[in-house]
Amino acid sequence: MKRTFFRLRGKELSLILIVLVCTTIFVWTWDRTPFLATFLPPKSRFLWLSSDAFTNSVSPESQIHMNKDISTSAENKTVNYQEGQLSNILAPAGPVAETIPAKRKENTESLAEGQAKDKHVVEAEKNSSAENSTILTKTKENGKKNLGEKNSKLEKESVDGRSSADSANLSSSERIKADENSTMLEQNQACNYAKGKWVVDDSRPLYSGAHCKQWLSQMWACQLMQRTDFAYERLRWQPKDCQMEEFEGSQFLTRMQDRTLAFIGDSLGRQQFQSLMCMVTGGKERPDVEDVGKEYGLVKPRGAIRPNGWAYRFPSTNTTILYYWSACLCDLDPLNITNPATEYAMHLDRPPAFLRQYLHKFDVLVLNTGHHWNRGKLKANRWVMHVGGMPNTNRKIADIAGAKNFTIHSIVSWVNSQLPEHPRLKAFYRSISPRHFVNGDWNTGGSCDNTTPMSIGKEVLQDESGDYSAGSAVKGTGVKLLDITALSQVRDEGHISQYSITASRGVQDCLHWCLPGVPDTWNEILFAQL
Repeated sequence: MKRTFFRLRGKELSLILIVLVCTTIFVWTWDRTPFLATFLPPKSRFLWLSSDAFTNSVSPESQIHMNKDISTSAENKTVNYQEGQLSNILAPAGPVAETIPAKRKENTESLAEGQAKDKHVVEAEKNSSAENSTILTKTKENGKKNLGEKNSKLEKESVDGRSSADSANLSSSERIKADENSTMLEQNQACNYAKGKWVVDDSRPLYSGAHCKQWLSQMWACQLMQRTDFAYERLRWQPKDCQMEEFEGSQFLTRMQDRTLAFIGDSLGRQQFQSLMCMVTGGKERPDVEDVGKEYGLVKPRGAIRPNGWAYRFPSTNTTILYYWSACLCDLDPLNITNPATEYAMHLDRPPAFLRQYLHKFDVLVLNTGHHWNRGKLKANRWVMHVGGMPNTNRKIADIAGAKNFTIHSIVSWVNSQLPEHPRLKAFYRSISPRHFVNGDWNTGGSCDNTTPMSIGKEVLQDESGDYSAGSAVKGTGVKLLDITALSQVRDEGHISQYSITASRGVQDCLHWCLPGVPDTWNEILFAQL
């Protein structure tokens, strides 16, 4: 009788052993043979994250909380601004910002070491990184190729709005630089320019306040006053998550070829207008620039100190820059035209007549109002609030803050309603410029004596605008917010202060700014968004 093992005969046992040996060899070979590994299904990039991808996906703020050994000495400061209802969070950017890259590297290395035990995971990560790098490189190359092949189309549709006629006049180096700036602008479309910090830049200022006499009022040129500390002129605004395009006068004119930019607002709007004129010309005399104020009715009335505005045209590019004074940003009508001391109807729901008359000529519009909204100004100007063509009877609007908010919403809403009829128009509402009076107001001994920049190394990190009225008014409209409140709030040393040449003794100007100075940054942000 034949012997069996677990009722299996010799031949059956031999076959089983052969199958087991072959299976073992096959699995071993499959795991180590590159050729056989190619038949394996690829690892999903959504399941396998490299250490770099993980590190980059964590924001610096989150990483500070994740890594217990990172310095926690950074202190937040809250600045409350009454007029603009500002609440800024300022965090020292130096020590923490320097620690974060080192921690990122440390985390990346530790993750890589932990994953090095699995050879295939590491290989997959390297291949994925190489593949991504190749894709990015090809994308950039294709982008440059498309810029060359379809130049006329891109120049028509690009952010800078240059026409093909302008492109024909550009040299090759200028064209390359313009294309690079256009690409950078496209990448920064989602940039929040209101977040960032002030840094020292030896290339500043962009013009000399002692030489820009053709455009700059002497009362705002601090270089011509008794002030001796001009460190404030060397600061440049650096947005947090993007690079802001460098301002160049020639590029601005090229971008504004055959276009008109209009500032309409109070004296802070006038400062922004004069700042831009100095920036475009580099503060140099330009006898070729034409005064075209008559085209817009901007002439000095008989007996007036100055006209209601100015308009200048650069013949080389047919670019016009103008300013119209409208402190309350609403329409004003004399109640009795024959009486020199008549009161004026202040139509809170009606835009200025100048804006209604010339809007069709504007390609870029910058509006602002704010500091004339107080009882003293209304009484001195003999302004009487009107709504719907009649004296206002609404108690909520009768309040100064309510009236200002109502007017801002009304003007923004009206401009937004006009955008479909003016598709070329880019409209901005500039948020309020902060005051820095301490221990009183302008007429009660208030001062702003600081001359040393205190904002260096601090970050402005607020998510909402410090000017609530402005932020809420533009929301949901085609009018963009030029948000300058928070970044200006930390620049108290930039005001004219006690050096004003027009103020009475003991009266300081903590409202207007020295030029060159903070308003230059407002124009840089405007330029970046055109």
